Amino acid sequence: MHTSGIAAVMVHVADVPAAQAWYQRLFPQAKAIDLGVAGVGCLQVGDARLEFVLADAKVASGAAGSVVYWQVPDFDAALAHALSHGATLYRGPMPIEAGQAMGQVSDPWGNCMGLRGPQRG
Repeated sequence: MHTSGIAAVMVHVADVPAAQAWYQRLFPQAKAIDLGVAGVGCLQVGDARLEFVLADAKVASGAAGSVVYWQVPDFDAALAHALSHGATLYRGPMPIEAGQAMGQVSDPWGNCMGLRGPQRG
């Protein structure tokens, strides 16, 4: 299989507009995209696309498997920023290679998001 990268990360939530607004505050550089699909929200964050859809019987919101890790320039600052916007610490932080750290936070719907980057503090 040949790919050119990740097309999108789908985030399952109970309230699509609230989730899009929350993630827009978390990633202020993100650009809202109207996909023209009812009930779907979307943000472009750098090269990645976050798509918000309603959780259902097949895919619930919450911590249950794969976690996308965002590379950040300053781990401690990124973690503090996420926590100040209502994320909760889920796992870590823990030191990894080359002076970096990684950890997971959860959004208000229980979905996990990973952060990894250098620890400056």
